Amino acid sequence: MKLQNPEDQIYVLDRGNDAVHVMKSIILSGMKEDAFYVLDVGEIVRKHEDWKLKLPRVDPYYAVKCNDSQMVLEVLAALGTGFDCASKNDPGVLSLGVDPSRIIYANPAKPISHIRYAAEYGIDTMTFDNEIELQKVKQFHPTAQLVIRIRCDAEVAQCQLGMKFGCDPISEAPRLLRLAKSLDLDVVGVSFHVGSGCGDPPVFGRAIYSARQIFDLGNSLGFSMRVLDLGGGYPGYTGYSMNRIAEIINVALDEYFPVEEGVSIIAEPGRYYVASAFTLATLIHSKRDILGANSSVPTHTMYYINDGVYGSFNCIIYDHAVCTPIPFNVMDDSQVSLRSPLFLQESFLLSCLSLFFCVLWLCGQVY
Repeated sequence: MKLQNPEDQIYVLDRGNDAVHVMKSIILSGMKEDAFYVLDVGEIVRKHEDWKLKLPRVDPYYAVKCNDSQMVLEVLAALGTGFDCASKNDPGVLSLGVDPSRIIYANPAKPISHIRYAAEYGIDTMTFDNEIELQKVKQFHPTAQLVIRIRCDAEVAQCQLGMKFGCDPISEAPRLLRLAKSLDLDVVGVSFHVGSGCGDPPVFGRAIYSARQIFDLGNSLGFSMRVLDLGGGYPGYTGYSMNRIAEIINVALDEYFPVEEGVSIIAEPGRYYVASAFTLATLIHSKRDILGANSSVPTHTMYYINDGVYGSFNCIIYDHAVCTPIPFNVMDDSQVSLRSPLFLQESFLLSCLSLFFCVLWLCGQVY
């Protein structure tokens, strides 16, 4: 295997290799002492193919905030996905030649400057869930095509979002739709987000049912309701199967939004595409034996790596991720799998590890 463009921060490999061999080649080349990621572009393509196979009626709009790496955006743009942007600072999408019609501004609480930006660049589809947002859109982007975001939380999820976003479909949504009508704004659909890393697949059925009720109300008020946004929440860690979520979504769509209605159905997968495509490589650069009280015998060993919770591992704090380390001796290809209640340096309990071992990290989740 040959590493090309060694002076760059991104290394392109001349043929397919797994993450371990890529990591080994980079470290042995002496080009990297810092922690780094290996991206398997083929995994993103495989995820896309799996999505289209299992959810043929649902067009994916990638959640840029999940991972805005230029390579990820380029691959997904080439695959024809849409994009869910949360702010005007989500970089690179328009510069890739993506038509604004393939972008949804899926943040129901937008700064005025961001609404102006959307109007300037022709990004018309955007979400709302409150009165103030409608007033801002009326003033700064009155021709926007609005999607009302309702709340329907999963009972189990890595990150619950209902406290922050989404209006109550019974007590709030009707009032907001009537206000939008009085402001002469154009509401075209309904969205929801069940929570990131959803572990409650039936919630999608409940949310789609609620969306149907809002669709009917919107149509009765004179809106042309034509967009259903299933939001995010699709896990993507290694080994996860979309079968159960896809089954529930497909059944609910056939019941509440039959094909002949011609509704455009989209979703906002983020980690689904990238969680299993990235592998983090860190280096054990220091080692410390901890002695027992009144003893010269070490009770455990601490290993120090070149990344942490202020870097790549912030997902442990904010996303409740469970990261599995795979210590790897670059010099002899030996691997040791560790599964423990991980928290970085203090989690390593095996004395066989040495300085300059590399540690691969696979991120998953538990509920």
